[in-house]
Amino acid sequence: MLKRFLPLALSTVTLAAVTLAAAVVPAEAATRLRFGYEAPRSDSQHVASERFKELLAAKTGNELQLQLFPEGTLGNAQALINGTRGGTIDLELSGSSNFSGLEPLLNVLDTPFTFKDEAHAYRFLDGEGGQKLLDALEKHNLKGLAYWDNGFRMITNTKRPVRTPDDVKGLKIRTTASAVHIEAFKLLGANPAPMPLAELYTALETGAMDAQEHPLGVLWSVKLYEVQKHLTLSRHAYSPLILVMNKPKFDSLPPAQQKAMIEAAREAGAYQRQLNAQNVAMIVEGVKKAGMQVVETIDPQPFARITAPARQFIINKFGGEDIFKQIDTVRDVP
Repeated sequence: MLKRFLPLALSTVTLAAVTLAAAVVPAEAATRLRFGYEAPRSDSQHVASERFKELLAAKTGNELQLQLFPEGTLGNAQALINGTRGGTIDLELSGSSNFSGLEPLLNVLDTPFTFKDEAHAYRFLDGEGGQKLLDALEKHNLKGLAYWDNGFRMITNTKRPVRTPDDVKGLKIRTTASAVHIEAFKLLGANPAPMPLAELYTALETGAMDAQEHPLGVLWSVKLYEVQKHLTLSRHAYSPLILVMNKPKFDSLPPAQQKAMIEAAREAGAYQRQLNAQNVAMIVEGVKKAGMQVVETIDPQPFARITAPARQFIINKFGGEDIFKQIDTVRDVP
């Protein structure tokens, strides 16, 4: 009797196995994409990346799933960009200045006092001019998906309060590798030196660097306030973040998934901009409580006047006069 019913038992088991296998096919069929960035988990970049992951999964019925690698797990900004170009990383997020070696026109965005405020920056970035710059990355094997928010850059240092350009003179200041960042601080009489973000805390702690300039979110999330005494809300340059994807990988996606990718990236970017706007007052109060002395108001005109030649420096070196004109055109649009 046992032998008579054994085939039926085996058939039942086999059917169950087939049913189970069928049930997990959608998960196995999902495309998992590696997304890397330097920001720590406490930063708005990571919070917005989680939102990006959720939006993308919802828009594609879980067919596209992001694997998040924060805190420089996959390398610093340049390693992330190179990995994304080469396809070992699918997506990465970093400041526009980190792309300027590949696409020199992006130096325009980091030129001092180019943007009046965040609204002015968003009008340009979300318009035709900003899209043109994203499209320029395609020849470098990168698909520009969206601009996220790094914010206006502020000066911190260990030596003295910065209220005038004279207070910047002689400071050993960490900048990005952007040609225009370096040129601007040379014009101000400082000693600029590019350095990866991962090395900055130690350089400030040991005195290898006196100063640095980053948006407030980075100052807070990387805890640079622990090794800096003075903060000046200089707002001397606006820096966007650029979210990019390996272009062949993007091109291989069906059109509906490409559309979902761009939509999710931009919706998450808008969310991150809101987070940063909400965090400004909290960060300023937080660094005060941590012991920093904060200069909240300066006259920007002397700084703007001294760094004004940086615009022509970029035009002469890389071009971009038409981009500056587009930025100026939308300066005061309501």
